[in-house]
Amino acid sequence: MAEVIDAASRWAMPLMFFLIPLVAYLRGVKVYEAFIEGAEQGFATAVRMIPFLVAIFAAMGMFRGSGAMDLLMRLVAAPARWLGVPPEVLPLMLVRPLSGSAALGMLSDLLRVYGPDSYLGWLGSTIQGSTDTTFYILSVYYGSVGVRNPRHSVLAGIIGDLAGFAGAVLATRLLFPH
Repeated sequence: MAEVIDAASRWAMPLMFFLIPLVAYLRGVKVYEAFIEGAEQGFATAVRMIPFLVAIFAAMGMFRGSGAMDLLMRLVAAPARWLGVPPEVLPLMLVRPLSGSAALGMLSDLLRVYGPDSYLGWLGSTIQGSTDTTFYILSVYYGSVGVRNPRHSVLAGIIGDLAGFAGAVLATRLLFPH
């Protein structure tokens, strides 16, 4: 069975690249023209997203560069420790909703300093897999379609992140006790 799955996964993408244009052509779709039109729309969407991406990266840089992140970490360290959250993962929890690449860098630092098989390594990895880049997603998706008022999306995203953080801490404590 493993050989069948391996063969299917090896040939899936080449077959799709061949079959999708073939089926479209057989149905009378002008494949090249449709591709070019889609590429133009994709480029226009990317250009519309640039201001939102620049804004979120600039805001994150200012937040970290001003020392506000360090101050916030000092303020929440004691309550977080009381809740069972080691202070070493707090920067990851703060940055994860903003930027996936910054969060990955912080996780890499955690893994380098404490090791991948440490409690902090397990917790950081679980946080990375249990949450998402809420503000980045909102800025990209809403920016690409021109939504200016996200309404309840931000609150729902933050609640989802908090649930992901709580679930990650609970799961790590249960599965990888320290």
